[in-house]
Amino acid sequence: MTNTAAAPQSKFGTVLRVTSGNFMEMFDFFLFGFYATHISKTFFPGGDEFASLMLTFMTFGAGFLMRPLGAIFLGAYVDRVGRREGLIVTLMLMALGTMLIAFVPGFATIGYAAPFLVLVGRLLQGFSAGVELGGVSVYLSEMATPGHKGFYVSWQSASQQVAIIVAAALGYVINTALTPAQIGDWGWRIPFFLGCMIVPVIYMIRRSLQETEEFLARKHRPDVREIFRSMLENWGLVIAGMMLVAMTTVSFYLITVYTPTFGKTVLKLSTTDSLVVTFCVGLSNFVWLPIMGALSDRIGRRPLLLFFTVLTILTSYPALTWLVNDPGFGKMLTVELWLSFLYASYNGAMVVALTEVMPVEVRTAGFSLAYSLAAAIFGGFTPAIATGLIQITGDKAAPGFWMTFAAVCGLIATLVLYRKNAAVMTAASA
Repeated sequence: MTNTAAAPQSKFGTVLRVTSGNFMEMFDFFLFGFYATHISKTFFPGGDEFASLMLTFMTFGAGFLMRPLGAIFLGAYVDRVGRREGLIVTLMLMALGTMLIAFVPGFATIGYAAPFLVLVGRLLQGFSAGVELGGVSVYLSEMATPGHKGFYVSWQSASQQVAIIVAAALGYVINTALTPAQIGDWGWRIPFFLGCMIVPVIYMIRRSLQETEEFLARKHRPDVREIFRSMLENWGLVIAGMMLVAMTTVSFYLITVYTPTFGKTVLKLSTTDSLVVTFCVGLSNFVWLPIMGALSDRIGRRPLLLFFTVLTILTSYPALTWLVNDPGFGKMLTVELWLSFLYASYNGAMVVALTEVMPVEVRTAGFSLAYSLAAAIFGGFTPAIATGLIQITGDKAAPGFWMTFAAVCGLIATLVLYRKNAAVMTAASA
């Protein structure tokens, strides 16, 4: 298909169009984590609750192992045929994975085929998501007005927070309207069904996207072989980018996907309390992300990245220790909102920084590969790692160690990237 320029669209409308699919992608991902305990009983039954939950979280994490492959192959596709076409393809793949999870019968009905098909659904979702975040971020960076890239790119992450808010609100309504037995039997599937139903709407919205002028003006569009070669030549940049993203992925999945399980199984709070906290975290993220993205346009990415990695290193474990010593709804809300502030302030500067450091010809593939490796190695297995750390150490605040480690990775990556690429990144942020 030939990409041609079209009539100008409003910036607000363009942001809405491109992030609508990102909302859908993340909505499906969050649902799996939100309903982990019910999914474990439906597809991974067993006598040991810990083992069943770990199998569920490992299946959740398996989807992230597909992200690097999606980053390379779909990223190459996006960098070659265009941002618009690529974003439509990722939406369709995510929808197929969601349909599998929504409609597959449980273990009691079809045996081991049930967890296998759920795993296939997660792998499809992971393959799609491998380039979704990169495609959306690059699109937003290329359509941003000069001097406002941080603000525009932050809406990629902000759209994810809308998905959290909607998923948590749905969970609250379902938890209020149905009995625990009904939710365990079939009620947990309702949000997945709704996700399937809104796919056609989002597809129509994304079809109206225009290609970015920057992409249309590009004379050379690399093929898969060229992108592979570029990634090999810039492997150090990709690894540093992966470490930069580690802080984002770990903190994000810790305060969103893992929060409902942490509240119910570790702190012994009610499901309603956990969902309300998750809703508030999503709202907090949504507010802070564009604010910090805009602030990074004014004072630079590096100061924000350095300050908030250090602040995370100093406060994440102590905050969780304060919570678990005397758990309650108010304390959980306070701690989660603090962790939300740390995450959103760092991520508001990080995402745009990652688009700026990647070579322009392979910007989508490079961004997506770095992000996907971080999600596969660090973020995607955060719920499983947090559960395992608590089990092994007996310390309910142990997930704070994992978040601290991720912040150390982000600190090192910031120092390395801005030492080696100071001139490039300063020019790109203009």
